[in-house]
Amino acid sequence: MSSVAGQLARQEARRRDGTGSNSNAVPFQQQDFQQLRSACLRDGVLFCDPAFPADWSSLGYNQLGRYSSKTTGLEWKRPTELCSNPQFIIGGAKRTDICQGALGDCWLLAAIASLTLDPQILARVVPSGQGFQQDYAGIFHFQLWQYGDWVDVVVDDRLPTRDGKLLFVHSAEGSEFWSALLEKAYAKVNSSYEALSGGSTLEGFEDFTGGIAETYDLKDPPPHLFPLMRKALRLGSLLGCSIDISSSYETEAITGQKLVKGHAYSITAAQEVHAYGSAVQLLRIRNPWGQVEWTGAWSDGSREWDAVRPEEKSKLEHSADDGEFWMSFSDFLRQFSRLEMCNLTPDTLSSDEVGRWSYSQFEGAWRVGSTAGGCRNYPATFCSNPQFVIRLQDVDDEPHDGEDGCTLLVGLMQKDGRRERRFGRDLNTIGFAIYQQYRGRRNVHLGPDVLLRSAAVARSRTFINLREVCDRFKLPPGEYVIIPSTFEPHRKGSFVLRVFTEKQADSSPMEEDVDADIDEPDVRQNDVDPHFKHLFVQIAGNDLEISAFELQQILNKVVVQRSDIKTDGFSLQTCRHIVSLMDRDGSDKLGLVEFHALWTKIQKYLEIFKGHDSDGSGSMSSHEMRAALAEAGFQVNSTVIQEIVSRYADDQCAIDFDCFVGCLIRLETLFKMFRTLDKKNQGKIELDIQQVKPQNYCNLNIFSCFIQM
Repeated sequence: MSSVAGQLARQEARRRDGTGSNSNAVPFQQQDFQQLRSACLRDGVLFCDPAFPADWSSLGYNQLGRYSSKTTGLEWKRPTELCSNPQFIIGGAKRTDICQGALGDCWLLAAIASLTLDPQILARVVPSGQGFQQDYAGIFHFQLWQYGDWVDVVVDDRLPTRDGKLLFVHSAEGSEFWSALLEKAYAKVNSSYEALSGGSTLEGFEDFTGGIAETYDLKDPPPHLFPLMRKALRLGSLLGCSIDISSSYETEAITGQKLVKGHAYSITAAQEVHAYGSAVQLLRIRNPWGQVEWTGAWSDGSREWDAVRPEEKSKLEHSADDGEFWMSFSDFLRQFSRLEMCNLTPDTLSSDEVGRWSYSQFEGAWRVGSTAGGCRNYPATFCSNPQFVIRLQDVDDEPHDGEDGCTLLVGLMQKDGRRERRFGRDLNTIGFAIYQQYRGRRNVHLGPDVLLRSAAVARSRTFINLREVCDRFKLPPGEYVIIPSTFEPHRKGSFVLRVFTEKQADSSPMEEDVDADIDEPDVRQNDVDPHFKHLFVQIAGNDLEISAFELQQILNKVVVQRSDIKTDGFSLQTCRHIVSLMDRDGSDKLGLVEFHALWTKIQKYLEIFKGHDSDGSGSMSSHEMRAALAEAGFQVNSTVIQEIVSRYADDQCAIDFDCFVGCLIRLETLFKMFRTLDKKNQGKIELDIQQVKPQNYCNLNIFSCFIQM
């Protein structure tokens, strides 16, 4: 419940003051940079970060663990201990500031190198006003995008060294430390340095920009790829590329023309030059090692440059000993295996000369038994997955392929994969499907009647165990429902769903408004069947009323005789809730009319229960709970469903009859109480401490009330 409350609080903060945006980043682990630095300056001490200490726990858990040979002789030192005049940034951040060390995070360094191409983007990640001179206190901070929020990450400047040299990323110049400290901040949000080993440049691109990334297989490239890359670079997009390996033995193997396999490169320019009477498409590519460069056509000093006019050659800075080189686009397609491109969010770019994507973002969760429904291969549970609607109205301007339609990028990202590595937990296999939505249906979670009777109009290319699945689509104007899921059901996880569209589009979670339509038949004593009266007299005793204790005995005696339903028996607490709901005269017991109304209600609930016991097992799958509640008159959203399932389902995601009845009774009590207190019919109530114990004068919506009960 605390995680749900936290998510609701974050959503409210975003709505109110933009918390989580780059301009109002969330302090990571509640560490405020300004307060910590001021305290260190006041006390005359250098900052030592208790949340990411200078010991083996911050290095790693296996290869860089406490007893690993790779950590032998390692010392943590501040830049002031490594050189006489350390600098944070010398002459502006440059791609040559980033040289790989003993950590396999070339993917991250390629992303950092691309970051330096745009000072505006870099300034969002590396705040100004930091250094080793004025107000130096051994503390620095960086801003990173993490699963929907920008976070401000504080680090001390103690860095891993061996023999007086930085062990991991470092600058070629030697006395510049911004890149090493940025790497440390990234290690901190992912729990350790070792957690950064291996990855995709896409991940770094996204965490430095908040953008959404695409990948292209260069063995089957789209025909418009070079102009797309050139346009993307003009728009500030970040591009990376790599050469696939067929086995671990090929990792970082160097080809005959000095390209490194399994290594992440960044693409820093796409240009055309004129040579031999025709235009040649060229790409500028950088190796984050800062050395080992391509030696083929258009490499530094190659004879192809002799055919280029001197003025064009000088503009391209075609030769430099810095790990950066030019290559023809045709050679690029032959030599490299995949291209990765990160498209930026609207707030990243300030220039009015560039186009912007329209952007929507949602947090969600797959919870076992309620919203972890798996893919379409599992029809019994698929419809319980979270759902999101998007309304596409306007077609693209000047479509590149000449076909009218609405372009959208859909990215599904699962959270905290790197942090979970130390516990041996693998990423879920994830993907999504897109269905046509019938116009006019609002706030209705689509069920089997729609999703199992129609085909998806689009879907992710594959279900895969990566941090993010992202695909580009072009659809006709209309309304669509996006359903993110794991491949198999019953896989727990949290995710962020992001949708980029070329034109403005409305999007929102596909959820019901929480409501209830409770049938209350007006029954008087004369309306009760004589046979029922006779039975009531027999079981009620001399006082002609039934207490919670007596009700428990009666209900359990009835249900134990039924072989078609499973039950552990009605608890006394449930029976007290029942009496509290049905008692109309305040006697804390049930009279004839009250018991008759209860019996009618239980008979109705039994029919609903059996109707949703699809396999005849005597219990109901928790994935059927939403539909069963709807039949009983209760309309609830996924958040409430998750709470219901966590309270009432067993470890096999099954709900027996007494739990089902107990849930419905409690829901009905809640709605009645809420409507009584919601005198202005506003959907929220203000309660004082006499009315609700856990909170004092709180504004609660209907879900919050359910949580507190």
